[in-house]
Amino acid sequence: MSEKKFNRTTVTAALIYANGPIHIGHLAGCYVPADVYVRYLRAKGKEVAFISGTDEHGVPITIRAQKEGITPQEVVDKYYTQISKSFADFGINFDIYSRTSKPVHHEMSQDIFLQLYNQGKFVEEVTEQYYDEKAGQFLADRYIVGTCPVCGNENAYGDQCERCGSTLSPRELINPRSMLSGETPILKATKNWNLPLDAMQPELEAYVASHPEWKTNVAGQVRSWLNEGLKPRAMTRDLDWGIKVPLPDAEGKVMYVWFDAPIGYITFTKELKRDDWEKWWKADDTRLVHFIGKDNIVFHCLIFPAMLMADGRFIPGADNVPANEFMNLEGDKISTSRNWAVWLHEYLEDMPGKQDVLRYVLIANAPETKDSEFTWKDYQTRNNSELVGILGNFVNRALVLTEKNFGPAVPARGELTEVDQKMLDDLAQYPARIADSLENFRLREGLSLFMEVARLGNQYLAATEPWKVLKENPDRAATILNLGLQLTATLAILAEPFLPFTAEKLRNTLHFAEADWSKAGHLNLLPEGHVIENTGLLFEKIEDSVIEAQVQKLLNTKKMNELASKTPAPAKESVTYDDFAKLDIRVATITAAEAVPKSKKLLKLTLDTGLDTRTVVSGIAEHFSPEAIVGQQVSLLVNLAPRKMMGIESQGMILMAEDRDGKLQFIRPGEPVWNGGTIS
Repeated sequence: MSEKKFNRTTVTAALIYANGPIHIGHLAGCYVPADVYVRYLRAKGKEVAFISGTDEHGVPITIRAQKEGITPQEVVDKYYTQISKSFADFGINFDIYSRTSKPVHHEMSQDIFLQLYNQGKFVEEVTEQYYDEKAGQFLADRYIVGTCPVCGNENAYGDQCERCGSTLSPRELINPRSMLSGETPILKATKNWNLPLDAMQPELEAYVASHPEWKTNVAGQVRSWLNEGLKPRAMTRDLDWGIKVPLPDAEGKVMYVWFDAPIGYITFTKELKRDDWEKWWKADDTRLVHFIGKDNIVFHCLIFPAMLMADGRFIPGADNVPANEFMNLEGDKISTSRNWAVWLHEYLEDMPGKQDVLRYVLIANAPETKDSEFTWKDYQTRNNSELVGILGNFVNRALVLTEKNFGPAVPARGELTEVDQKMLDDLAQYPARIADSLENFRLREGLSLFMEVARLGNQYLAATEPWKVLKENPDRAATILNLGLQLTATLAILAEPFLPFTAEKLRNTLHFAEADWSKAGHLNLLPEGHVIENTGLLFEKIEDSVIEAQVQKLLNTKKMNELASKTPAPAKESVTYDDFAKLDIRVATITAAEAVPKSKKLLKLTLDTGLDTRTVVSGIAEHFSPEAIVGQQVSLLVNLAPRKMMGIESQGMILMAEDRDGKLQFIRPGEPVWNGGTIS
């Protein structure tokens, strides 16, 4: 960590596109870690501003608008409301959650663009860009898809491959195609304004070198870019939706979304702090920390710092960028397009009151240096074995024993034994150890240490056995439970960053308002006679049926994806009309049906054809029960030559259709038709 003295911290969490809901991958990669860190800083009494919002420009917004048949503004209005509510309900404690579509953000972005332009920081360049002749417009990066040159993904975007994470340019794609028309785009000349990252490379290298404490995954990706040599990057685009470029010769151009989006952090801080905002972005004693996912590393570690350096009025880059890797789901990559995700708003509906369970699982499995995985079985195990079995078990035992034997108040503490002192000595070490983990962005480690405090409580109760001591020496039992409650009060403080709803419940139970990290581990947090109130179990066991329902939801999604990807069988060879006219297809009614002995697939059907009553053997037993189809009208090929099947002569063929999942359906008239009616 930097040795520089800081008096305040500006913490930003990535601006997510307002084109869809929040899922657990977003939470694990960025938002939960940011919230943990901010809550820790506040518990330490630090001055902090927690800034985030929605990114409401860029091609993903317009693509969603086209898909839903609404305007881009309607898209961002819809998803901003949903996203901000989900965060609030989940307990992500932003100081402000704003939007880049606000006029104040347009003004700030245009001011910074003009600052760079007037200082001659941009390089004007006429280049050939991809253009869709059929759609009649230039194609921004996300309107172009093609084959990734790194991993071979055939659906990589023009700016990034979501399979391998490589940052790309449209010209690098193999076999590019337009997302608007599906056509192969042409190259057409257009003028844009570039930020010359190549000329700024020495300054950016010095900035990166000044932060050897950055996480290895972050530093590695940034050094890879620097080693390859930075290239100029266009900060404008030929689009309708976005912030207009404030130049007279820039008609039809908007700012590159990665130019205006990070400026949102500054805009939102100005909204929040009003006249006092500048110290959060310009003062030397302000620390800037960006929480992001790994796909945003280059933008926050190189491009945004380059913008700030070129502007000259702001802190020239973040002090730390603790980016996380990706979280996978049940053995597969999370994918919004395939609906393969656990959506936050759905989780909050399905699992009411279990915000902290999800926070706990996401932190415990956080993809801090490599990709990790969420499974519902692990979720259940961690809740039942750890939150219920360790943390909840200790707190419940301490409270119940106290309430039952000493009334709802902290009992008197007598002389301490060696066992007592050992527990207290061990307890006193944990606040500093957890703090060190959080200050260095090792949240998994910090959570593990927090749970060790709960384990320490269980070990202490197991060693002292107050339930036995009560009969022989109630004063000694009072001392044990006094210390157990002191440890519980420490848990209430230490839980705040990780499990804020649990911390609040503990504070209400103990009637304990203290949230000062420096007090954690102290002996006298709760005075003798202090009234407590058992408000119930901290956590409840999650039954198998609850988990099975969530797993089934994902299995249904997987099935729908498989069905959507199925393609019809190729058409058969052409036949003449005379060939087709030979087929005699009639409406018939099934009057009886029974299974064919020794066959899993065949049913013996009796049909009234209007011409006669005949028997047909049909391979539909795996799709229909005999009793369910009696009375059904069907389409019957009546002039098919008879043949024997399982010793039964079949006198025709029922026509069936197969749906996407392979299930057979009768081809029958929409309304009842007389038997023998011809189908032509």
